[in-house]
Amino acid sequence: MKPLKQVAQAYMALSEGEKKQQESAFEEAVSEYRRAMECSRTIPEEEVFDHEGFDALCHAGLSGALGKLERYEESLASAEQALRYFGRRGELHQDEGKQWIAAVVSRALALARTGRTGEALNAFRMAGEMVAERKGELPDKEMIQKIIGDNIAMLQISMPEDSAKRKAWWEFWS
Repeated sequence: MKPLKQVAQAYMALSEGEKKQQESAFEEAVSEYRRAMECSRTIPEEEVFDHEGFDALCHAGLSGALGKLERYEESLASAEQALRYFGRRGELHQDEGKQWIAAVVSRALALARTGRTGEALNAFRMAGEMVAERKGELPDKEMIQKIIGDNIAMLQISMPEDSAKRKAWWEFWS
């Protein structure tokens, strides 16, 4: 198979995964994201193709679909794989910034659902900052902000307050 055909198949599977996720067909979305990564692995390494970046896009979507299926440990692992790439080479204001934000939100949800409250709270705060900083179009921005805000409020209520870690307002300025 020629590399161009392999690239096309990989991107078609990724697109199909996104479509299935929009249709709430999460099992099918998981299959398509995994198929996209399998197709991309058949592209020779010497070809000009960002294998890591493509996998990050797939893992960002895969994490969201797994989270919807309540497979939180798998969702967390997939989100963290995506974030390894985005954390090094992601561009928040480019198109891939949407997937970066999605991976951070999926990770936060998975952390919250697996009882890692403190980490989840930090991840939701980071996601909120990313959404606020992102320039350009972000589909469902208001819904994402509501999910983030609702989860932050819920997590803050559920966490015991540690007064030893709190700083007085003047300590922030010194």
